[in-house]
Amino acid sequence: MAEIHPEVAAVTARVVERSRASRRRYLDLIEREREAGVHRPKLACGNLAHGFAASGEDKAAIRAGRSMNIGIVTAFNDMLSAHQPYGRYPDQIKVFARERGATAQVAGGTPAMCDGVTQGQRGMEMSLFSRDTIALSTAVALSHGMFDGAALLGICDKIVPGLIMGALRFGHLPTILIPAGPMPSGLANKEKQRIRQLYAEGKVGREELLESESASYHGAGTCTFYGTANSNQMMMDVMGLHMPGASFINPGTKLRQAVTRAAIHRLTEIGADGNDYRPLGLCIDEKAIVNAVVGLLATGGSTNHAIHLPAMARAAGIVLDWEDFDRLSAAVPLIARVYPNGSGDVNHFHAAGGMSFVIAALIDAGLLHDDILTVAGGSLRDHARDPRLDGDDLVFEDAVPESLDPAMLRRPAEPFQPDGGMRLVKGNLGRATFKTSAVEPERRTIQAPARVFSDQDAVIRAFKAGELEGDVVVVVRFQGPQANGMPELHKLTPPLGVLQDRGHKVALVTDGRMSGASGKVPAAIHLTPEALAGGLIGRIRDGDIVRLSAEEGLLEVMVDASELAAREPAPVPPPEAGTGRELFAFMRHGADGAEQGASAMLAAAGL
Repeated sequence: MAEIHPEVAAVTARVVERSRASRRRYLDLIEREREAGVHRPKLACGNLAHGFAASGEDKAAIRAGRSMNIGIVTAFNDMLSAHQPYGRYPDQIKVFARERGATAQVAGGTPAMCDGVTQGQRGMEMSLFSRDTIALSTAVALSHGMFDGAALLGICDKIVPGLIMGALRFGHLPTILIPAGPMPSGLANKEKQRIRQLYAEGKVGREELLESESASYHGAGTCTFYGTANSNQMMMDVMGLHMPGASFINPGTKLRQAVTRAAIHRLTEIGADGNDYRPLGLCIDEKAIVNAVVGLLATGGSTNHAIHLPAMARAAGIVLDWEDFDRLSAAVPLIARVYPNGSGDVNHFHAAGGMSFVIAALIDAGLLHDDILTVAGGSLRDHARDPRLDGDDLVFEDAVPESLDPAMLRRPAEPFQPDGGMRLVKGNLGRATFKTSAVEPERRTIQAPARVFSDQDAVIRAFKAGELEGDVVVVVRFQGPQANGMPELHKLTPPLGVLQDRGHKVALVTDGRMSGASGKVPAAIHLTPEALAGGLIGRIRDGDIVRLSAEEGLLEVMVDASELAAREPAPVPPPEAGTGRELFAFMRHGADGAEQGASAMLAAAGL
């Protein structure tokens, strides 16, 4: 095993020390739950009878209690392309479990919002809080005490983090995440981006735009760009929570089904009654969390995980902050170029060597912790393998020794850029995340007059009216979790990209989120403290000079401190009603800062 990189070791030690007390409390919790929690053998007869009443041919086995009963938590719906394939999974999983003398039941379902459908719409204001809702749904599903292990069916943006956060409260259970894979490649991403910008400029109409989008998002499976959903899959791989090579096999294939079958067979082998017990709460430790950050940085993954990873870590008693991201980013090179950071999509990435190559290369470079407890191997290196079918038999092969497409995937010694492209910027405005991996180096420092808005639609109106011509830092405030649920502001990317292409120096500063699909425009996002919590972003005025620099790690409004203090904060927009947003008021009111994970649920639980 390669010696771990000094900075990865130092950040890991920092996380361990900061988390010492909270991690101990968590480990004590799952040990108590294992020994004295709610379990099938302890259920009263009436409780147990309710639990297996409708289990058909599995009733006798569940009643006898001599074999594993797997709880399936599914995020299936057939509106969301990534999750539509899950409709068939429960019946298949039950068959696969019986092959090993086990049983399986659908423990419960969780919501699965599609950010692609709600992007720029009212429903996006519920998107972040759907993560806590999913965690709560997962906890409800597993609370019955009927299960000896869990199979989590989820892929997309808030869904995997929510499933993990909920399942970690049952961290004594062995748990495997089971993906369904990306849709086959459609319209080239660069062409899709070109049509979007033409539409923003009024040069093509809605019909041309819809045709382009339909050719890109065209069937069952995950969207193929490297946004939050596919970043989720990468993280589950480098944390060892998938079967090896599971992430990017297309849906509906024989290989996809074989890997799902292998996951269920493996789950039956790692239960508490055997000699290879691998509970989720021990698999997700400080090293696994650091691996997730390293993988995110090395592959240019979604900035949304600057919020999700701290929240997932908290659920396991681990404290992660943005300085950890920043320090690791300086040490971890960018070794993948997947759209929007490159031209190819995740199918091309997978064909170039994919996650097995990434894991092997990063371990060889000392950038990933190999010595973690995974669901399927003696160490993480056992996950640097790809599944294939040899006739009807599933076999796993070692990662390819070299990238099959150096334009998309490289070794750490020959990276696309020397750092991981996710910087902490801070100053008098607070702390924010700046994703540099898709931003040209000459655009990573912007100093320009501010133009201030309180919603993204106002930015688009100003753009269409020609009011944003010239160098500008667009400031969009009251977009934080306490204000309106921190919606993604992805529809700002085309107009700001147009301004940048016209030769202007352009940047975005916001206490809101940007999509995992955002790209070339420099942006300080997730700014904390947010405007509604008293952040100085609420005191910026039109014309103030703002300096944003990834190289300097700086985000500052260049106004004298005494003048800023004397200004009245901007008036708070009234809360919006409709589309169910009012029902989430308690989550907005209770949410903590973006750097802590923006979770009302974790904050109220004291985690």
